[in-house]
Amino acid sequence: MERKGSIVSRANSIGSTSASSVPNTDDEDSDYHQESIKDTYKDRCRQAHTQAEQKRRDAIKKGYDDLQSIVPTCQQQDCSIGSQKLSKAVVLQKTIDYIQFLHKEKKKQEEEVSTLRKEVMALKIMKSNYEQNNPHEGTDQVSDQVKFGVFQGIMDSLFQTFNASISVNSLKELSACVFSWMEEHCKPQVWRA
Repeated sequence: MERKGSIVSRANSIGSTSASSVPNTDDEDSDYHQESIKDTYKDRCRQAHTQAEQKRRDAIKKGYDDLQSIVPTCQQQDCSIGSQKLSKAVVLQKTIDYIQFLHKEKKKQEEEVSTLRKEVMALKIMKSNYEQNNPHEGTDQVSDQVKFGVFQGIMDSLFQTFNASISVNSLKELSACVFSWMEEHCKPQVWRA
């Protein structure tokens, strides 16, 4: 019996040894599964962060590229630079310079518009004053036909004197005749009479 007792105690000791050395599959699987979930969660967070960072970098790059294509001073490449891409600092500085230039231009144009508005207002006042001082002139308009008739009468008489005075034998004679005819017939004193 003693042997039986020793076998049982040995089996108990083996069982206890083996129970402690053999992993408990339920507890350890659950720990491993939790660590696996934590790792996949960390991986997903890391991937999401990486994607967000890449998206941010792409947006910044696109912004710089857009600035470089919009700002005229960024498009003008120096011969020394050649086909190299401008640095971000240069793009930003040229953009700032261009915006400042545009602000100055806008201010000049606003001042110009203001000056023109003042001139328009002054002309309106002058027109109003003229119409008040000469009320009958605004109502007695002369038609274009009457104006043309007067002009035609003047031109016909001028052409007759011109035709009678001008010699076309040579260019030199023509020039001399035209100048002398103009001095004689196109003086303001002649037109007043």
